Amino acid sequence: MPGVTPGPAPRTSSSQQVGRLKALASGARALRHGMNAWPPFLFTGVRVEHLGEDFRSVRVRLHHRPWTSNYVGTLFGGSVFAMTDPFWMLMVLRNLGPGYVVWDRAAEIEFVSPGRSSVTATFELTEDVLEELRAAAVDGAKVLRWFETEVVTDDGTVVARVRKQLYVRQKRQETSQA
Repeated sequence: MPGVTPGPAPRTSSSQQVGRLKALASGARALRHGMNAWPPFLFTGVRVEHLGEDFRSVRVRLHHRPWTSNYVGTLFGGSVFAMTDPFWMLMVLRNLGPGYVVWDRAAEIEFVSPGRSSVTATFELTEDVLEELRAAAVDGAKVLRWFETEVVTDDGTVVARVRKQLYVRQKRQETSQA
């Protein structure tokens, strides 16, 4: 009907919705710019330098500045972790598509050496991993998979190793009963 706006989709236990503002950034370039203006990144010195058009590669940088340093002058550990937080979930969600539920489930960080300079984290999602997730999630099975990322200085020194566990499942098909 003209002038009628459909309401939101009914929520089920398998619903996963992207927020309205975030949904506006459907392309990689818009999402990268939006993330760089997002207060948790903007105010902690985190910059998304690259976000691949296919959402399979990301490079993030944390600049070493007085306001990104801790009491002893090295990078604040919370910012080191925050720079890695959303990317595995975002990449898997965008690549598996709307037929899947994807959530962060667990995370670990191991600090390897002091962050005395700016650092980067690079994420690469391969088709092999996506195929593995699709196969494991067949028929609505719950999949828990760990992803790893190293946070490194420009000379390659490892500052931290971050592991994120994702929960992945195919969405359940809704059946209507009269």
